[in-house]
Amino acid sequence: MENQIKNVTYNTTNTYQTLNKLHSDTKRVWIVFHGIGFLSRFFLKYFNELPENENYIIAPQAPSKYYLKNEYKHVGASWLTKENTALETANLYNYLDAVIAHEKLPANCKIIFFGFSQGISIALRYLAYSKLTCSKLILYAGGIPTELKKSDFTHLKSDTEIISVFGNEDQYITPDKSIEENRKLKTLFGDNVQYITFDGGHELKKEIINQLAE
Repeated sequence: MENQIKNVTYNTTNTYQTLNKLHSDTKRVWIVFHGIGFLSRFFLKYFNELPENENYIIAPQAPSKYYLKNEYKHVGASWLTKENTALETANLYNYLDAVIAHEKLPANCKIIFFGFSQGISIALRYLAYSKLTCSKLILYAGGIPTELKKSDFTHLKSDTEIISVFGNEDQYITPDKSIEENRKLKTLFGDNVQYITFDGGHELKKEIINQLAE
């Protein structure tokens, strides 16, 4: 007997979280993609020192949730795995399209794409797919998908700031990994990349996020 893989299409609902209010004084709208093991509501705490009148933060929620550390207490989430990646990516695009449409982003605000760890792969893939523009693209402590090409980002304006951030003791970024990721960054964005290194590991630092808002 032979197994058959079949697909069905159905409606589903997913949450996302926002921080602060979107109003006439808002200068920057952040679209922030959390790393593996996060929930969006906890991820937002790293942005709560930004001036609330000027910054509005949208945190999409990775759909695949699971219990952390096998203790069945704390819940985390993941964006994608190697299983049915193409199909799951298409589902994510539909979800993110719905989030963006629901938020009705104002044209006068600067848009900042921010990805941490696994969130970098979603931020970059969705930016390539959606052809949205942004004033800053912040890639914080994560890897770049190998399938992306320079032509995927030609829609970005020439003054878009591309910023790479990582800790000098990050256990996931070996010297060889750092060389490879920098090579991919140069392939995609040329010399238009700013590099920020801090003392620390695979962690988010509020002071760096606050600095990046300036």
